[in-house]
Amino acid sequence: MTSGHHPRDAMRRLRALPGLQAVTSYRREWLLKDVIAGIVLTTLLVPQGMAYAELAGLPPISGLYTSILCMLGYAVFGPSRILVLGPDSSLGPMIAATILPLAASNGDPQRAVALGSMLAIMVAVVMILAAVGKLGFVADLLSKPTVIGYMNGLALTILIGQLPKLLGFKVEASGLVEECVGLVEELSAGSLVPAAAAVGIGGIVVILVLQRLLPKIPAVLVMVVLAIAATSVFGLGSHGVSLVGTLPQGFPPLTLPDIRLDDLAPLAGGALGIALVSLADTISNASAFAARSGQQVRGNQEMAGIGAANLAAGLFQGFPVSTSGSRTAVAERAGAKTQLTGVVGALLITLMLILLPGLFRDLPQPALAAVVITASLSLVDVGGTVRLWRQSRVEFLLCITAFLGVALLGVLPGIALAVALSVLNVFRRAWWPYETVLGRVPGLGGYHDIRSYPHAERLPGLVIYRFDAPLFFANAKTFRDEILRLARTDPAPTWIVIAAEPITDVDTTAADVLEDLDETLNAEHIHLVFAELKDPVRRKIERYELTRTIDTRHFFPTLEAAVTAFRDQTGARWTAAPPSPPDIR
Repeated sequence: MTSGHHPRDAMRRLRALPGLQAVTSYRREWLLKDVIAGIVLTTLLVPQGMAYAELAGLPPISGLYTSILCMLGYAVFGPSRILVLGPDSSLGPMIAATILPLAASNGDPQRAVALGSMLAIMVAVVMILAAVGKLGFVADLLSKPTVIGYMNGLALTILIGQLPKLLGFKVEASGLVEECVGLVEELSAGSLVPAAAAVGIGGIVVILVLQRLLPKIPAVLVMVVLAIAATSVFGLGSHGVSLVGTLPQGFPPLTLPDIRLDDLAPLAGGALGIALVSLADTISNASAFAARSGQQVRGNQEMAGIGAANLAAGLFQGFPVSTSGSRTAVAERAGAKTQLTGVVGALLITLMLILLPGLFRDLPQPALAAVVITASLSLVDVGGTVRLWRQSRVEFLLCITAFLGVALLGVLPGIALAVALSVLNVFRRAWWPYETVLGRVPGLGGYHDIRSYPHAERLPGLVIYRFDAPLFFANAKTFRDEILRLARTDPAPTWIVIAAEPITDVDTTAADVLEDLDETLNAEHIHLVFAELKDPVRRKIERYELTRTIDTRHFFPTLEAAVTAFRDQTGARWTAAPPSPPDIR
């Protein structure tokens, strides 16, 4: 009966695809701009794709396969008009940390490719499930201080890991400390290849100088062309410099990754970490570029788009991808209007592989290391770290701990530590929230923090106390202890009014603590009074049956109403600050 509606539903869903919507609303005047931007973008995609593939422990060709398929996948399913996806410097070490232990040292490159492809498919599954479950908020699990520390640690890890390739030798080591030791040992043993070092260091200088002085010129492409020219002129291959060699010809075939069953568990752990970093990166980049173009960020659709891009890459011998702020900026500066820019880039890379697979055969490996190292430098945020030191020592320590976690434990444990630190920091703020006593300041409306206004007036017998957090199992005893300390000051108050507007919730543990606290205060002839309690919290208190002990007449809609009731009952008058004001931690 309902089967007749299925074709219409399918057509409706099909028309809702961002790619098809972009086609139907495409303007003819955009075409030339998108094509030119696609050509410019390709000059960056090819060398970076190969470089980031090697950073991930995979053959350079897989970086090009990944670039082609992920851009096509995102063009159909991704909501952003100009975001550029592809192999990413921040994901490379995470991919390598996941697949290389499974592939084993000197293992079969084809096995590494299969593991990388399966990892991309698993990232796609995580992203698509998260999109269906509307879980875009999980990107918020990485706070800014921990992201800064993580990225700084990642940059150092990439830099140290790429130095041997830059200088023309290899170091067999795992972990930053071992790599540093191995680097020093190889240099001491005279393993440095002068020609390789000249190409690599020269490449870094060319990229950084051009990016600084001539930002509109594709610095990476210029460096790559110069490096290939140097190989031809000076015969670098015969001077011990490793070259990329001829790439496999043709478009990558559809390939289902052939892996072992016991590979799935370690791959799943890596996929979760990669998905989290990719999502956080994508949401931040999407927000930045959407703000410039007037678009809205659709987090769940972005996850679906990233999932589609990873799935396409994984089915064609690729590896996990993310958005790139630098490549997106290049596309934007070149005049990109839609995802046709990425499609043009994918087509050009495909044509290169079909018609000119030997185009980059003379590209020195140290030049690829230079591409990766300069990309890693963009991950460093020294200014942000210094700002944290000046503004918040606690968040600075979080940043440094995340940095050390990546540098000393590795990138995957580092991302787990960064998430844990972010969550613990939220918990810390709720566990030990800000709390204070309020007083009246002549000439200012309302009631104000006595820390900011130490001469604020008080009413004898009344304490107004504010607790800036929901009341739950972890902080309920802190709340109780402070109330009891206020109750036992001299002279003792007769009313303790809770300025309850910041208290957004009360759990069952806190409810039990409140009940015991009220009974204790009642025995000392002190009333616990609530003002500005939110309606949902008030209903919870009634459901917990706390009104058996807390007098319902001691709930007031505003602080002013509570203060007025106290003054009407006692005749108290405002006085200057007492000689020994209550001390709030």
